Amino acid sequence: MDSWDALKTECSSCRACPLCEGRHNLVFGVGNEQADLMFIGEGPGEQEDLQGVPFVGPAGKLLDSMLEMIDLDRSMIYIANMVKCRPPNNRDPQGAEIAACRSWLDRQISLVDPKLIVCLGRISATALIREDFRITREHGRWFDLGSRRILATFHPSALLRDPSRRPEAFMDLREIRKEYRALKSSHNL
Repeated sequence: MDSWDALKTECSSCRACPLCEGRHNLVFGVGNEQADLMFIGEGPGEQEDLQGVPFVGPAGKLLDSMLEMIDLDRSMIYIANMVKCRPPNNRDPQGAEIAACRSWLDRQISLVDPKLIVCLGRISATALIREDFRITREHGRWFDLGSRRILATFHPSALLRDPSRRPEAFMDLREIRKEYRALKSSHNL
């Protein structure tokens, strides 16, 4: 059985793929380690690499605003990425890099044991929901993943590049809020 400290220590010495060679900091995860809701992005950007915390750059500020819209904040959720080291020039993580990091994420999910998972963007959706997942067509829909429910929405970086997607993302956020509130009310019965 993993403990958070042991997992973080083990992950910090990972050399399973070349991404570790260029990192300033491991970007492990942040938030409530017993959260019912977990958000999973693709990989750290420049600011995340420098600070060692996921979603602290411009996309992180947008994510915080998105959470606020649905009455959530970082203390209520757990946030991680598919890969724990920054891909060069913020490119998409490659399949081999995702595969090399997958056990870290799986162990984080196991420790958090969230009831709901939100994939932020296509990369995490194709890794966690289905390989041929189409973010533009299937965002905002819940899928069952064992005992968990999982939904994908647009990555905050994509929303910064293409603000025309924000109304769709807002609808996804409303769906996340609805499912989260239903979960919380069922816990209080």
